[in-house]
Amino acid sequence: MTTAFITHHDCTLHNMGPEHPESPIRLLAIQKVLQKTGLIEHLKQMESVHVTPEQVQLAHANLHQKRLEMKLPEEGVFYADEDTALCPDSLHAASLAAGSAILATNQVLAEKVSNAFCAVRPPGHHAEHNAAMGFCFFNNVAIGAMHALQQPAVDRVAIVDFDVHHCNGTVDIFKDKPEVLVCSTFQHPYYPERYSDIQRDNIVNCPIEAHTRASVFREQLEKRWLPAIQNHKPDIIFISAGFDAHHEDPMADLNLTEEDYRWATQLLMDAARTTCGGRIVSVLEGGYNPVSLAFSVQAHLEVMAGY
Repeated sequence: MTTAFITHHDCTLHNMGPEHPESPIRLLAIQKVLQKTGLIEHLKQMESVHVTPEQVQLAHANLHQKRLEMKLPEEGVFYADEDTALCPDSLHAASLAAGSAILATNQVLAEKVSNAFCAVRPPGHHAEHNAAMGFCFFNNVAIGAMHALQQPAVDRVAIVDFDVHHCNGTVDIFKDKPEVLVCSTFQHPYYPERYSDIQRDNIVNCPIEAHTRASVFREQLEKRWLPAIQNHKPDIIFISAGFDAHHEDPMADLNLTEEDYRWATQLLMDAARTTCGGRIVSVLEGGYNPVSLAFSVQAHLEVMAGY
């Protein structure tokens, strides 16, 4: 089993200020733990590539990227919303983050690797069809999924999201595309409070109350995600891998541990083997305690790589 690990140093250039939780330190912490444990040596290391405007438009409005470019400051930061700021290098980093999902998809579909993990930032799952929000500019997973659907061998895709925040952007983009299944667990009520109650056959929203025990998260995946994936029969599964539901994360109030992420990854790996030949592309979303983030990613990757 070969797992691609896709990242780029320039993803650390996106900087919304020293107090902002979506920090370059997140990627540095992941790299440090993977190097210290030696796991990085067992992965196929690859460098992210830039997304093209045409690929961005697979998931976003035609002028979405242009509007962001017009807001890009020459120095300092410009706030696209109260949480989401652009610095001069932000769209450079965002292009690499989205491009990594394209690269990972191509590698997996061409059977050059069994699966892939993209350690990139800024994250993407809050970016809607025509709006950047929630630290997100381009919806990386949505762009990867739409790119996959352009390939002759792919008719159906599943996207699963275990970030503590609901994937409103992903739901917005795919709510009327029945060929894409979107499953999401998330703390509720909580940010972003958009699309969490939408009713669609291809949208499986699983809200979880704050301070709920981790067993409820596992029950939702077993009872709701797994049957939905099996019924949908995707040709590839994408994971929006946010690790901010960890009990040590400062951004929310769920109680997951590294072992819960290990268990969830194994469940998804088993589902992928039975539905789509094991094809998985996982893309980093949230996770704002650098230590718990790094060790959670390690657990995620150990399962993906078969360790």
